[in-house]
Amino acid sequence: MEPVNGLAQAYADQYTSSQNVLLQQVLQETAIHPHAHMLSGHVQGKFLEIFSVLLRPEKILEVGTFTGYSALCLARGLRPEGKLHTIELREEDANTAKNNFNHSNYKDSIILHVGNALRIIPELDETWDLVFIDADKTGYLDYYRLILPKLRRGGVILADNVLFHGQVLAHPVTGKSAKAIHEFNEFISKDESVEQVLLTIRDGLMLIRKK
Repeated sequence: MEPVNGLAQAYADQYTSSQNVLLQQVLQETAIHPHAHMLSGHVQGKFLEIFSVLLRPEKILEVGTFTGYSALCLARGLRPEGKLHTIELREEDANTAKNNFNHSNYKDSIILHVGNALRIIPELDETWDLVFIDADKTGYLDYYRLILPKLRRGGVILADNVLFHGQVLAHPVTGKSAKAIHEFNEFISKDESVEQVLLTIRDGLMLIRKK
């Protein structure tokens, strides 16, 4: 089950500003990847880009690089001196992302880390303005707990796949990843240090703002 109607998704795609040539290329090349569904895609990518442009962050953290599409979208809003740190567990995907970054205007602004995010996040001595979490779903709560203390007041965390293919709508919720996402959503709803809105973009995007 997909939570967003396919016709509505196609309509949104039609009336969303076009991607640049590099993003189109990344999208096309990732289409043959065995996990191509993990890519943010046109509509969500443009949302990430515009949101970052509006926020004008100096420090961005991304957990889950994949082939680099979302990082390239987010990097568009960086201040001139800003940096985007992105973490990818799989070395093959990291190499693909690095190549894509090198063909962009942001190759000197994007810092790619390869390895386990639970180890890497504590090693990054930064205060984050904007964070995008799009990695293994069972790790979302752990990532959140590590990141929130390093998020500036008024900073934003965007968490992807919070509808998890509609599986969180089932009663009861079954499956390891769906349960983990539901637990994450429940935890955020009870965290009084933040305010949040769950957006029905693609597979669900939670926008979390630190008070």
